[in-house]
Amino acid sequence: MGRVIILITCVWWCHGPVFAQLNESDTLLLQYRAALTGNVQSGNLKALTLIGRLDLSVAPSGRWAFKTQNASRYQAFYDRKADNDFLSQNFVYVCQQRAVYPFAMAFLSGNFRRKIDFRWFAGPGVTWQALRRPGQLIKISLSGVYESTFFAGQAYNRPEYNGTDRISTWRATTRISGQHRLLQQGLRLYYEVYLQPSVEQSDNFRWLADLVLELPVWKGLSFNAHILYTHENIVIESVTQNDLIFTFGIAVRNHR
Repeated sequence: MGRVIILITCVWWCHGPVFAQLNESDTLLLQYRAALTGNVQSGNLKALTLIGRLDLSVAPSGRWAFKTQNASRYQAFYDRKADNDFLSQNFVYVCQQRAVYPFAMAFLSGNFRRKIDFRWFAGPGVTWQALRRPGQLIKISLSGVYESTFFAGQAYNRPEYNGTDRISTWRATTRISGQHRLLQQGLRLYYEVYLQPSVEQSDNFRWLADLVLELPVWKGLSFNAHILYTHENIVIESVTQNDLIFTFGIAVRNHR
């Protein structure tokens, strides 16, 4: 049987800000972005990949705003599941156009590769807009959250956690995010860095670095390169602590 490859790509950007990252401090009432990519192969290699994303930000006034960012990934090779992940990040902001403003957040996630069946954490925080001018944005956020993680196993790389499939803790969270236009505004960069140590267990910490480069090619069409690096210090004993994912492709957005 000959090799058959089907590639399905649908990317939809509307009412968004200049950058790919939705910015809750923008004055737009509604921002949203949806993306769906898929890859199906058969023949010498049998594979299926589906990646979806849906982001939404609503700001009825400068007094408060709601933002939700949702992503999912499914991947299988020869009918053997390799990824089945989801992440939902939800925020409520108050007086989000000020230099310093409070927020509350709730995250829900699952990660097949890391053997995390379900994780949630929630809590309040505060954001400082350290730099905000046309083409340049840097924000620093601090928050305190309570987290509970349900693992698909009870044996960990740290034996003191063995015997339970649930680990709960309070965490302090530091987040730095930025959006920049570079090279005479031809190149766009946005990034997020999270550091989340436990306030109760010194060896229970994790961090994440997420970086995207976007190079406009033609009206509304751009080339994207995405690097995601994560580290979790407490993992199931057969799971690697570090993950690096590099993806690239084409994106379409409304031209502004």
